[in-house]
Amino acid sequence: MNEMESATQPNAIEPASVRTHAALMGIYEISKVLTRPARLETALSGVVNLLDSFLDMSGGLIALLDEEDRATMVVGARWNEARAREHFERLPEQAVGQIVVSGMPLVVRDVAHSPLFAEWSELNAENGPAVRSFVGVPIKGEGRTIGTITIERVGSQSSAGTLDEDVRYLTMISNLVGQTVALQTMVERDRERLMVERNRLEQELEERTATKHEGISWIVGESAAIREVTEKVKLVARCNLPVLLCGESGTGKELFARAVHEFSPRKEQPYIRLNCAALSETVLESELFGHDKGAFTGAIGMRKGRFEMADGGTLFLDEIGEISPTFQAKLLRVLQEGEFERVGGNRTIKVDVRLVTATNRNLEAAVIAGDFRSDLYYRISVVPIFLPALRERREDIPLLVREFLKRFNKEHGVALSLSPGAMERLTGWNFPGNVRELESCVRRTAALTKSPVLQASDFDLGNESSPVELGKPLADGRRAGTVAKGHPWTVADDAGRVHIGDGAGGEQDGSTERERLVDAMERAGWVQAKAARLLGLTSRQMGYALRKHGIEIKRF
Repeated sequence: MNEMESATQPNAIEPASVRTHAALMGIYEISKVLTRPARLETALSGVVNLLDSFLDMSGGLIALLDEEDRATMVVGARWNEARAREHFERLPEQAVGQIVVSGMPLVVRDVAHSPLFAEWSELNAENGPAVRSFVGVPIKGEGRTIGTITIERVGSQSSAGTLDEDVRYLTMISNLVGQTVALQTMVERDRERLMVERNRLEQELEERTATKHEGISWIVGESAAIREVTEKVKLVARCNLPVLLCGESGTGKELFARAVHEFSPRKEQPYIRLNCAALSETVLESELFGHDKGAFTGAIGMRKGRFEMADGGTLFLDEIGEISPTFQAKLLRVLQEGEFERVGGNRTIKVDVRLVTATNRNLEAAVIAGDFRSDLYYRISVVPIFLPALRERREDIPLLVREFLKRFNKEHGVALSLSPGAMERLTGWNFPGNVRELESCVRRTAALTKSPVLQASDFDLGNESSPVELGKPLADGRRAGTVAKGHPWTVADDAGRVHIGDGAGGEQDGSTERERLVDAMERAGWVQAKAARLLGLTSRQMGYALRKHGIEIKRF
């Protein structure tokens, strides 16, 4: 039987406004703990420690129970897990059982006079004749009691309020905890289901070893790395699972996202794209969810968001790792429920969208660091696909170069071609910007050339940190820093000094480095950038070499 007694000690009771403010602050702090991306045990430990700060209690426990009412997790204020569990198991079974079975709070003003605690081993063990109070409330979820929150007090001093106020306060906290546990349980079940489906797809992919590679028309490459990614994209495109494309900038994530859509049953439906990195949180929310007329200054009419526009089709969100933690929570809700409201609106809109995301960040590291929600990460990365960097598929560089030059010729009505030496130089270069950088390099050189055949010396490949590491073997067995005989090359020694040589590894016609620099400058009309191209140097290397030998640039 419940023993509802009020702790009425007027001299110790704080003013109502003070108690109300403290209670609101406590709920606010606890809600922040429960909404942070963290393990459930960590979150509940934070809650019980905050209760210890806001309530005058000698001990407190949060216990979660399984369907057979056995404790699966117990956390306590100022106690480690083992001691918290030990204390919970010593609580009278009748008292805890009454909370669990009835689903109602239990308040005992003095446990020494309660039959529920008559055989409690701790009664009067430590505190002598002092009054010991007990308050317990149920945590509800899934139509049953899934746990309890219990606190104890020793002595007659007042707390932040009376016992009945404590019951109302703890009931509010238990509701927040119950919602958090329910959400965590749902996320874990979804994750398990999605992991099973992911494993099934991976197994099916492994079993298709004899499948002929048919390629994707807008993706150039025949390397083993590209063939593997292409096969995986075409396989996963058949289902509706979310896909996360991972890779460095410039690896072609948008092209593969388009492939996921084009090879899916949704190919006749809309394919909508959005780069999340370029937008503020407010603009991003409007872009994705749309807005109603008058939602903000300048909203002169209703506008559909990208989710609504992609209904029935595919939505591609690039740079997903750049969205803020606040917006991560909003996006997670849409992905879980399949519904949202426009900014400034109150009508719920349901959509059926296949989500494809992309990032060049390490999202797993971001999750560990607390910068990216773990539940959102597991929701979007059901099937992660890692795109290879260009340096990992050098055999595709000649195909890509010819394709880019072909497009340039068609756009500008020219017929440029590439010399073998130029192709060799490009194949040996380490492009940190990947395919995007390679395309820019080809188009820039083609635009500036005066000859119908692009030579190795025509390509200005940026700063010297970009080439393949000196001494590292290339695909054809050569070492970085050497090219075909007759073509200039440069090497930087341990001190960073640049040396100019030739393809044979010696000096050209017995001339000194200074003489070769002057000769190149004269042939280039004393245009430093042009002379740098003749020697296969970057502009920075050329400037360093001229200063090193004290060569003054002639002005005409």
